[in-house]
Amino acid sequence: MKSHPRKKAKWEEEKREDRVKWRQLEHKGPYFAPPYEPLPDGVCFFYDGKPMRLSVKAEEVATFYGRMLDHEYTTKEVFRKNFFNDWRKEMTVEEREVIKSLDKCDFTEIHRYFVDKAAARKVLTREEKQKLKEEAENLQQEFGYCILDGHREKIGNFKTEPPGLFRGRGDHPKMGMLKRRVMPEDVVINCSRDSKIPKPPAGHQWKEVRSDNTVMWLAAWTESIQNSIKYVMLNPCSKLKGEKAWQKFETARRLRGFVDEIRSQYQADWKSQEMKTRQRAVALYFIDKLAGCCSLRVEHVQLHPEADGCQHVVEFDFLGKDSIRYYNRVPVEKPVYKNLQLFMKNKDPQDDIFDRLTTTSLNKHLHELMDGLTAKVFRTYNASVTLQEQLRALTRAEDSIAAKILSYNRANRAVAILCNHQRATSSTFEKSMQNLQTKIQVKKEQVAEARAELRKARAEHKAQGDGKSRSVLEKKRRLLEKLQEQLAWLSVQATDKEENKQVALSTSKLNYLDPRISIAWCKRFRVPVEKIYSKTQRERFAWALAMAGEDFEF
Repeated sequence: MKSHPRKKAKWEEEKREDRVKWRQLEHKGPYFAPPYEPLPDGVCFFYDGKPMRLSVKAEEVATFYGRMLDHEYTTKEVFRKNFFNDWRKEMTVEEREVIKSLDKCDFTEIHRYFVDKAAARKVLTREEKQKLKEEAENLQQEFGYCILDGHREKIGNFKTEPPGLFRGRGDHPKMGMLKRRVMPEDVVINCSRDSKIPKPPAGHQWKEVRSDNTVMWLAAWTESIQNSIKYVMLNPCSKLKGEKAWQKFETARRLRGFVDEIRSQYQADWKSQEMKTRQRAVALYFIDKLAGCCSLRVEHVQLHPEADGCQHVVEFDFLGKDSIRYYNRVPVEKPVYKNLQLFMKNKDPQDDIFDRLTTTSLNKHLHELMDGLTAKVFRTYNASVTLQEQLRALTRAEDSIAAKILSYNRANRAVAILCNHQRATSSTFEKSMQNLQTKIQVKKEQVAEARAELRKARAEHKAQGDGKSRSVLEKKRRLLEKLQEQLAWLSVQATDKEENKQVALSTSKLNYLDPRISIAWCKRFRVPVEKIYSKTQRERFAWALAMAGEDFEF
């Protein structure tokens, strides 16, 4: 029998040179936020109790604050101060002469106007909703796709962010500042030289048009708050993104062949005569166990000879990315603890712990240990290995689907704890748990009733023995099985919800766990992949679905 070669998936096609990301790239450019629509005449801003008509620019910024009037942000002093400073910059000279205190500003009518608009959207007719859906789809078709190396690929974020007030995460010092409107003159377009260059909106021009096939972005601009560059990128399910994700996890898999030697070396270096080598060795230990450390200062760390029943405990407490507090207590190896004491000795709180080390020198050393090795590769490796080991330990083939899902989420939870992916308990947690417990109680009553009905049907069939009574008996048995399955799912949800109320599972699941581990587990234990990954996530991990058999090992 003649065999036909398997058609290659997009991510398995002929590879380009390492630095070359594409040969052909054509797109329509980003879709810009629509222009501001002034408030209707009947909606007023008040200052010091008197109505005041604002200039268009000042009014637009006022609406950003008015929309948020019932939000906690508008009670924060930093937010209010930053907003007022930036708002005054948008005012006319005459407006600045009048408006000098935020406390005298009344945005109530503006707020009510947007609340009413939101309420009106909720009661749109089916036809109106369908029209909006079609408009969004038309926009997606026009701006949401590009041509990349002959493939029509979906773009991830084809819209520029609308102007508004910056919120930030945690207690960000820039919260309340004005996020300015992105204009075509701010945007750099990236496409192939022989492609049809996207047209800017009428009356505008692009900042620059370039053809750089060593990068993956289609358009870029610098945002006004933190001067960071924003990009229009491909959708995670695209060929290029799938290829990049595959390569990322393959790099992490390669670490398995190096990790024992790397660990032995950095452990030996804890006793080095050279301070720089010692600091690098402890830094590598933290990268391996905690994924990062280079910028730690003395004030960020407290050392405890004993805490929480463990010896040699390091307490971390500092503001990390996006001003989010990172707090963790970690027991460490005794030589690591002793070295930290040495590194911190005779230093001021503001001094660096790893003062002999730079990010550049550490990254260079990582690449010398293994080509492509980074702190993120370590994190990905440790997370994926932990998931695989936990799944192997927790899953039983004879368990129900619901019990297997619970085991999967517990394995995922172990990874999230390893990666310190914490979250605050939701303000709606107690209420949603009460609702879930109510559903469980109702379902238990339904199961008890169905069980009684089944006993009755069984007795009637025993007495009558005819086809009709047998049919009723089977119907009652199927109903009981269905209700018991529903009860099991509800119980799993309740357990899951309680165990994970302060743990964020999705970050590690989508970014640090090789999806082939989860897909192989699903195939091995006959768990529908849809129970683990949503439709969007399955599209994102299409490459893994195509590759992973039930015997895949990370």
